[in-house]
Amino acid sequence: MDNPLARLRGERINLDGKVVFITGGSRGIGAEVARLCAAKGAKVFLAGLEPQLMEALCAELGNANAASLETDVVDLEAVQTAVAAAVERFGRIDVVLANAGVAPYGTVATIGKATFDLSMAINVGGVWNTLNATLPHVTETRGHVLTVCSVASFTPLGGLHAYTASKAAAESLTHAFAMEVAHLGVTVGSVHPSWIDTDMVRDAEHDLPTFRKLRSMLPWPLHSTTTVEKCAAAIVSGMEKRASRVFSPGSVGTVYWSRAMIQAPLAVKLARGMSRRIIPDLEREVQALGRSLSAREAKQLPGDGEPSA
Repeated sequence: MDNPLARLRGERINLDGKVVFITGGSRGIGAEVARLCAAKGAKVFLAGLEPQLMEALCAELGNANAASLETDVVDLEAVQTAVAAAVERFGRIDVVLANAGVAPYGTVATIGKATFDLSMAINVGGVWNTLNATLPHVTETRGHVLTVCSVASFTPLGGLHAYTASKAAAESLTHAFAMEVAHLGVTVGSVHPSWIDTDMVRDAEHDLPTFRKLRSMLPWPLHSTTTVEKCAAAIVSGMEKRASRVFSPGSVGTVYWSRAMIQAPLAVKLARGMSRRIIPDLEREVQALGRSLSAREAKQLPGDGEPSA
């Protein structure tokens, strides 16, 4: 029996002339993906919280080929406005990268409920808003959607519980959404980077010496750092292939397919032993900082910065 979705999966997307909508497009992975897509002839629309950086990136790529709008992904109406602006400017949306995210650090005892809620609102709610707002347009173009779910979606880590919980939820949302839109000819995938040399990772390493120590104790490939260029290249390749999963580096795929072992009793016992030595120091560092977000992330938030507990 003919399976149109399987047939569509086999069709590569030629990005030349296509329109790519990217959230979290001001820096890091989002900005580098925009550069690579533009180099392949795509039009890119950036949605994010740093308008000056996005405007500079659009100028770099050529304003005829790139546009942006300051957008808080937590606000569905704001995302809808950005999507409408992209369609008005470029006529269509073919590919979506839901990349906006925040990475609070701290334990359940230290992070504060408001910061945990913020992580879920951005990393899960922001993805939902992006899927919802772009769906009519990628349905029209039989497009492809990718969400950045991180290796954290299947490797929970103490001290980053808000981030890992939100990314696990985002992964589950993504693949449930893939089932919901299969009959529409829309293909969907999740992106699972490990540690990428971005501001998000550098901020955490700068703020928390214990974070650097914790990373060094993780087994290969979970302790290594990948360049943002390599990560972006993997994502763009995933767009072209209509990939259901993208790993960066590729070795993360081995961890993914071994995820049952990560949750095995022995592995959990070993992780608890490691965390017993690390977590008290991490809690003290977070409390001394007086915040669970990097100074850069807190500054981007509406109002006075990081929400109070």
